[in-house]
Amino acid sequence: MKEDVSKALETLNTGGIILYPTDTVWGLGCDATNETAVAKINEIKGRSADKSLIVLLDNENKLQSYVNEIPEVAYELIAYAENPLTIIFDGAKNLAKNAINTDGSIGIRIVKHSFCQQLLQRFRKPIISTSANISGKPTPAFFNEITAEIIDMVNYVVEFEQDNITPKKSSTIIKLGPSGQFKLIRK
Repeated sequence: MKEDVSKALETLNTGGIILYPTDTVWGLGCDATNETAVAKINEIKGRSADKSLIVLLDNENKLQSYVNEIPEVAYELIAYAENPLTIIFDGAKNLAKNAINTDGSIGIRIVKHSFCQQLLQRFRKPIISTSANISGKPTPAFFNEITAEIIDMVNYVVEFEQDNITPKKSSTIIKLGPSGQFKLIRK
């Protein structure tokens, strides 16, 4: 895994796109602060640039660097979530403009996955995470379901967990308002 983290880190630092395992499904990733890299992700997926993306962080203490106001309940939701949880916050900041929704919000997941945590700790910036498929096509559950088309368009494919066929699912997504009210977007 160490070599995979180093190669993925090198790819991210040069504005490249990685194909990597996460706590949910395999994802396409890049530096979430690099507009050119984010544009490449949208191009690979054939996705509209006005659709927001999910950003991964390794630690909830880093939220304040990327969100203007964090309702206190966010920390409780993160601490007690038993499954991967993406929270959509208003007031995104310090991220690539094309990673942020047109309403100024951003979806952030504090990832609890060994590869992602090591990569995020070494990279020291957030990473985009979006499913490794063409927009509108089925989300691949395992590495062996990812199309050659996607694999050929990335700069680095992580080897760690390619043979893992433990079922995983997409994260639960909630939108969290400034006063702590929330709405379930995806279960």
